[in-house]
Amino acid sequence: MGTDARSAAELDRLEARLDRWLADQLAGNPMVAAVERDVAGSRRWFVRVLGEEKDVFTVRFHLRQRTLYYETYLMPAPIENHREVFAHLLGRNWGLYGVQLAIGDEEAVYLIGHLPTSLVDDDAELDRVLGTVYEATERCFRPAMRIGYASKFAG
Repeated sequence: MGTDARSAAELDRLEARLDRWLADQLAGNPMVAAVERDVAGSRRWFVRVLGEEKDVFTVRFHLRQRTLYYETYLMPAPIENHREVFAHLLGRNWGLYGVQLAIGDEEAVYLIGHLPTSLVDDDAELDRVLGTVYEATERCFRPAMRIGYASKFAG
């Protein structure tokens, strides 16, 4: 499935490939508002996406030796109903494909996933990744916020 470590030359080629794909997304995908590179040599990109349930979110891509890792910050730690929020999110994980919900620093919630580097050359696979993160964010954000911030939504 392409889990062998990539050489520096192969990673350079995949990096250029991702630069081209992301430029195409910025030019042709109305949901992509911006694409930024992290510091030179880091092989990281930040893609600002326009949503509906969550107005704007950023998908971070990181090209590693064996995988293209991706994540987005879904929501901050809940301020109430902690058990209910995390039970809800654990149940949501069951229906997700290509991403999973994870708890990060300070109990913030993320959507994370990875793709073997062997699939980085496939536009359809990269499109699927971006679409999957978008769809999961749209589906998971508001219900989790309504549970974890119930008092803010009451009234």
